[in-house]
Amino acid sequence: MWEPYKKGFKSYLQLEKSLSDNSVAAYLRDIDKLTQFLQAIEKLSSPAEIDLKLLQQFVKWVAELGMTASSQARIISGIKAFYKYCQLENISTNDPTTLLEAPKLKRLLPDTLSFDEIENLINTIDLSRPEGTRNKALLEILYSCGLRVSEVVNLKISQLYFDVGFIRVIGKGDKERLVPVGRTAARYVKIYLDTVRIHTAVRPGHEDIVFLNRRGAKLSRVMIFYIIKDAAARAGITKNISPHTFRHSFATHLVEGGADLRAVQEMLGHESITTTEIYTHLDREFLRKTLEQFHPGFKK
Repeated sequence: MWEPYKKGFKSYLQLEKSLSDNSVAAYLRDIDKLTQFLQAIEKLSSPAEIDLKLLQQFVKWVAELGMTASSQARIISGIKAFYKYCQLENISTNDPTTLLEAPKLKRLLPDTLSFDEIENLINTIDLSRPEGTRNKALLEILYSCGLRVSEVVNLKISQLYFDVGFIRVIGKGDKERLVPVGRTAARYVKIYLDTVRIHTAVRPGHEDIVFLNRRGAKLSRVMIFYIIKDAAARAGITKNISPHTFRHSFATHLVEGGADLRAVQEMLGHESITTTEIYTHLDREFLRKTLEQFHPGFKK
């Protein structure tokens, strides 16, 4: 009964919202959860027949399955997106999700690295090996530009505009943005391209990819995770870090340095300023620690 709605919703997400396959699959799983609930209570109503009370029962059912608050919030977000589609297609005249509340989420402040820690981590890389030259270039650009791991994995040579100091990044939902690139990062990427990558036998279809593995194909996300973990261990860094730590550190250092939040939002490719605002909390924590360390009144 719900298959035509799911099929239409899938097309809407792919064509109108330009979402990635992973995001589309996640939204469809949210709708699957709703239909599972409707089957469980033997009330497989059409989208137009569902009201707020029924959706609140669904949220309670999801919570009782033992899902975390963040998983519950993500499912509710998926249902809200589905009803936007239903209204656009006149499947439902009202939106029962308008007053549907998601569980309050704690904004966890992510681990960040200081500039010195990042420098030490990058400096542990062995440049006598070809992959060392690649890894240094990769980490320099990851931090210099605040890229997501998927963005650095898919970075193309044709997206590098080092002559004007920018790179073009394809972010979430295929949204493009121009990000300034530091001179150090640009220099190490050029060294990698000119001395290492040029000697790599490139696999067909990967000719434009910047960072390649020994087999001439683009690196996996997992490989970048291992590169960072290995360098962190060598640098004696015990924090729980990942490729995303570089992105968090990039944003934190900008905000601590007084950068405009809108500019940081633009460089990170955040759709909403509220996502970027987490770094103002990090900034406040930084200010508190500074006061505790240097203000005599805080030492009492």
